[in-house]
Amino acid sequence: MTEKRLNRRDVVARLVAGRDETVVIAGLGATTYDLAAAGDHPRNFYLWGAMGGAAMMGLGLALAQPALPVLVITGDGEMLMGLGAFATIALHNPRNLTIAVLDNESYAETGGQKTHTAYGTDLAAVAKACGIADAMTLRRLEEVDLLAVRAHALSEGTTVAAIKIAPGELPKVLPPRDGGFMTNRLRGALGFPPM
Repeated sequence: MTEKRLNRRDVVARLVAGRDETVVIAGLGATTYDLAAAGDHPRNFYLWGAMGGAAMMGLGLALAQPALPVLVITGDGEMLMGLGAFATIALHNPRNLTIAVLDNESYAETGGQKTHTAYGTDLAAVAKACGIADAMTLRRLEEVDLLAVRAHALSEGTTVAAIKIAPGELPKVLPPRDGGFMTNRLRGALGFPPM
């Protein structure tokens, strides 16, 4: 019997519902479309390129703004590409950083080939082995709701959650693509002048 997986759009909508100050960084591809589908926001930053970079961008922002909750929403393919990020994040362990990895066990952007998670790689276990104590795998929406509460507050340290989602392509919801606009919009939302 195959396990029932969560709908990615439901997961992302729940993660960002009721947020106030939280900055949300979306990884390459589907997670960007999911965040846009949940509603564009001045504190959304869509990472159109740099596969594997979303978690490290989140770390940089979390370190630069320690009182500001930072939520990274990325995919299993992107996190696997930037797996070393877990070790660097663990070293700093910012209390304002949450990384939600939407794990459909496939590279959806390149044709649906299976990722290593389909063959047993456990991203939460990898994060724990790197030193991130608060790392877990989620399979129920109730667990996602609890993660959302954590993501919009400060904690004892970084949280990583691998969230098992259903495979399959959903209609693309395209947010702004202009990097300069995105940067200046986020800077403005944080009270900084444009670059």
